Amino acid sequence: MTVIKKEPMHAGEFLLSEGPGNISRETINVAAGDALSPGQLLGLVAATGEFAPYNPTAEDGTEDAKAILFGPLGQSDIVRRGRAVVRLAEVSEACLTGLDPDAEKALAAHFVIVR
Repeated sequence: MTVIKKEPMHAGEFLLSEGPGNISRETINVAAGDALSPGQLLGLVAATGEFAPYNPTAEDGTEDAKAILFGPLGQSDIVRRGRAVVRLAEVSEACLTGLDPDAEKALAAHFVIVR
């Protein structure tokens, strides 16, 4: 019997280029919830100041893509610390989770360009 394994996305694998040093990344608080993979688009929940997965139909702040999760985060019942690309970067469209035309425009406003 043949077993095929799929390697998960690595931290930062979606990055094509970024600003020098760590200018493109920030340490962020991510709301409690399901496990998240690198490349997950994130919005900022206005009421809490925490990031959560981008949701274009929401009305809590997550309808505006503000960041891209850099590394994986496990499922949690409490707020998690993470790293995100928030500015000055080029990213691979094929490696992003949740991308739509509105998210692409919102990221471009922060100089995060989807290629």
